[in-house]
Amino acid sequence: MDSLSYKTISLNAATVQKEWILIDAQDEVLGRLASQVAKILRGKNKPGFTPNVDCGDNVIVINADKVRITGKKMTDKVYVRHTGYPGGQRFATPADYLRKKPEFVIEKAVKGMLPRTRLGAAQLRNLKVYAGAEHPHAAQNPKQIKLNEIK
Repeated sequence: MDSLSYKTISLNAATVQKEWILIDAQDEVLGRLASQVAKILRGKNKPGFTPNVDCGDNVIVINADKVRITGKKMTDKVYVRHTGYPGGQRFATPADYLRKKPEFVIEKAVKGMLPRTRLGAAQLRNLKVYAGAEHPHAAQNPKQIKLNEIK
């Protein structure tokens, strides 16, 4: 047995093969969608995954306004933010955000599943979320995939 044929592959920025992936969020459960998107953004679905390199793909999520939130989370879950002023704590539910800015709900869920580092921030920049079915990335020829096809 030749031991040299079993070398561990470590990718770097020059050897990474990035693709564009298109995912339709219509009737998908938010948490399950976000975990699969985070896996693709990190590159964990690739055989050459390297934890310290941005080896994930660029992901386009369309129909963000049609994502499903199960149970009573649509009214009971609360997103908290602060304006920076005294007494400036503001609360909003997913129903509020799906009405005003539906992209935020998916971006927030995916962001929570990525590392809290500079690399995680760089990987989050590879995520593009759109409320409708149209997106401006047709020139990149994104490959459309179904969530249940991801391993």
